Amino acid sequence: MYIFDNKITIDNRKELEKYLRGFNYETSGLTFSSLYMWRDINMFSWEKLGEYVCVCGTSHLELQEDIILPFMEAPMTATGYYDTEKLKETVLLAKEKFEEAGQPFIMRLIPEVVVKELQKAFGSKLVIEDDRANYDYIYEKDALIHLRGRSLHSKKNHLNYFNNNYTYEYKHMTSCMADDAMRFIKEFNAKKDIPPHEMELLMMEERAMRNVFENIEDGGYQGGVIYIDGKIEALSVGSLMTDDMAVVHIEKGNTDYRGIYQAINTEFCKHLPEHITRVNREEDMGLPGLRKAKLSYKPIKLLDKYIITIDD
Repeated sequence: MYIFDNKITIDNRKELEKYLRGFNYETSGLTFSSLYMWRDINMFSWEKLGEYVCVCGTSHLELQEDIILPFMEAPMTATGYYDTEKLKETVLLAKEKFEEAGQPFIMRLIPEVVVKELQKAFGSKLVIEDDRANYDYIYEKDALIHLRGRSLHSKKNHLNYFNNNYTYEYKHMTSCMADDAMRFIKEFNAKKDIPPHEMELLMMEERAMRNVFENIEDGGYQGGVIYIDGKIEALSVGSLMTDDMAVVHIEKGNTDYRGIYQAINTEFCKHLPEHITRVNREEDMGLPGLRKAKLSYKPIKLLDKYIITIDD
């Protein structure tokens, strides 16, 4: 269900990025690269309501409960600050849109910096619920490249094994690689033995990837691939999200090659612009294995996010 008037397209990237980069949100979901990648699966739509741009989508994290409801992300400002009364006006306009569509109004993926602004606007009427499954994991780029210290020693060993035992080539991804990249993704997913709800999420991701690969330049993505014997065996795709932070949306590797995940992670970070010092590797979606893996890289920060409703 599309609640707002406009869909996410390459053509409106410039307009949206005025708002996506108009405030230091730091959250992976408020990037054009993320919205564009998931635009069809999550049915993202957007509209300027009053002074702020609002994005609405549908959540698929409750697949096990068979519940898919629309939600709104944080209202976005282009000025670097929020006016309390104007923010309240925007949220209430959005609430009306939801109610006209016969849907309950709910905001999700709201970073703490925006929660504080919403509290000023709505006070005790704001109902706040912690959303741990959607916390973003933020790391120092240098730490991901060098894997120094005892806590990352095992990952460094895997990386050393990869470097010492395989001959590979790292290349920046271009749209010309789309077919080869999709061939790798399909082979990668075919090997998975995971619960049905996780497989459904994986198939959604696969459907989103082709369009990203085909539009990697126009969508503003940063991507890299590892070739072994002339064949893609790992890839990573993200974007630049703030003045000092990049985000990683996709990271896949053929685990027949020991250390390949450490290698693609390290190479992707090595080839980011010098001014990028931090990397956001998104959320764990509440999946235990993914949470364990993300924590094992020792994030410097977990970016809190919240679910918000308004008590009438």
